[in-house]
Amino acid sequence: MSTAAASPRKVQMSVIGPVLALVILVIAGALMNPNFLGLDNITNVLARSAFIGIIAVGMTFVITSGGLDLSVGSMAAFIAGLMILVMNKLLPSMGVGVPIVLVGMGVALLAGIVAGLINGLLITRLGIEAFIVTLGSMGIYRSLVTWLADGGTLSLDFGLRTFYQPVYYGGIFGVTWPIIVFALVVIMGEMLMRSTAFGRHCAAIGSNDQVAKYSSVRVGRVRLLTYVMLGALVGVAVIMYVPRLGSASSATGLLWELEAIAAVIIGGTALKGGFGRVWGTVVGVLILVLIGNLLNLTDYVSPYLNGAIQGAIIVLAVVLQRGSKAGQ
Repeated sequence: MSTAAASPRKVQMSVIGPVLALVILVIAGALMNPNFLGLDNITNVLARSAFIGIIAVGMTFVITSGGLDLSVGSMAAFIAGLMILVMNKLLPSMGVGVPIVLVGMGVALLAGIVAGLINGLLITRLGIEAFIVTLGSMGIYRSLVTWLADGGTLSLDFGLRTFYQPVYYGGIFGVTWPIIVFALVVIMGEMLMRSTAFGRHCAAIGSNDQVAKYSSVRVGRVRLLTYVMLGALVGVAVIMYVPRLGSASSATGLLWELEAIAAVIIGGTALKGGFGRVWGTVVGVLILVLIGNLLNLTDYVSPYLNGAIQGAIIVLAVVLQRGSKAGQ
């Protein structure tokens, strides 16, 4: 009886834990700085969280199925650079307007899908460990964007950037497009994870891929699709990111993979796979972005330590997951 009664409590705490941490962070931020809960700051935080959040939704499916992708930050930098180069190249013939922006968006999506497909094929068809494949592609993409920029920065034409800027700064009823797109991606991701065979298969593969295989789950195909989905979402994030700065360099997307993985783990998705929670990933993204925002608004801790704090959070989240499993 005691074991049966204790189990629901553990599940409940694992659900409310990230939310509780987010609430405590918001309260602490409001007490430390009165501007923390200002409309402008909240809008800025949500818009900036959209890039990592969109990628983190895709990362949730990859990790749930027992995979990992360390290349998403470098991939984003390369896609952004490629997108800018193509749009600048087509500008003399197409001119500034909707068609050239649509072409740029298509290039970003296609490049993301191809990049995810390559990672997925190397992992599923050649049987190379995901850590090795994505570690290698991380270096390749970062090197390629540095080469494309000749060690400097790739900048979108000023007139084209001005025309493209409303994709980041514009919106509906005061809600900017990155926030709207992020919300739509989250809704579709949660539905896919909870209400479709694909989501259930991701969890089954992450729990035990051999059992899933004997249960007629197409393990290789499902894993491949998770990497393709992640690549596509990296492309979507780049589409929303490029009009913000209008440039790409070797520093673009730096540590995005760390933030995406941290958000997924903080949100309750099991690092070894088998269980994923898209809405939890959203909470994790908000926690990380709010920590960075709070460091910028206060003088308690240097904002340069943001990466160190994120790394410590990942380690702590994994330790807590192991502790909860050991207590079951």
